[in-house]
This record gives sequence, structure tokens and C-alpha cells, in this order.
Amino acid sequence: MATQHTYRVIVRGKWDGLTPRSRTELLATMDDNDLAQLRFTPEGTLAYDRALHSFSYRFVIVSDAADGEEMAAALAEDKAEQALRAAGLGYRELRSTVTDMDSMKINRKSR
Repeated sequence: MATQHTYRVIVRGKWDGLTPRSRTELLATMDDNDLAQLRFTPEGTLAYDRALHSFSYRFVIVSDAADGEEMAAALAEDKAEQALRAAGLGYRELRSTVTDMDSMKINRKSR
């Protein structure tokens, strides 16, 4: 059995071709998507700015360590694309930042 690693992935992008209705709906739910609500979850947490210029999704991805960070990024981007398409929201320029939580080094303060 392959070793599983937990990855935290931030998928960033820009809104593209939002309709007036989409803009109104996003602004109406903006308080539900502020930084205080931002968490890494398997289904993803969406945050965006009031100008509706850019957004980010935060995901927890569990996958085989052998597949590496590239696979975690691809899986998270796929999830973000599916969620955005399902909501009828246009986007462009997706890019990801991945942190492998299982290989992360924790620096402890010395006394």
C-alpha cells in the first residue's frame, strides 16, 4: 500500500466574464466567504475580494506521496474548476501553491 500524504493547496485565479447576476450573487454572499471563514477543507473554501477581480480556493488533498505535489495541485485545480462551472462562474489563470503537511519541518523555539 502506498504512503498517503496530506497536502494543503491554495488555488488562485481571476474572475472572467461574470454576468451581472453572478456579480450580485457573489457580493451578496461575500460575508460568508471572508477571511475569518477561510479553512482548508476537502470540498474547498472560496474567498474573493469585493472588486471581484480575483479569488482563492483552499483545499485539503490526500493522495499518494509518490505522486507528489504536482498531483495534489492538479486534483485541487480540477475540484476548483468543477465547483466554479457548477456555479456558472467564469474564471481564468488558475495557479496553485502546495504544502505537503507530512514533510513540513516545524521549527521549535529553543529556550
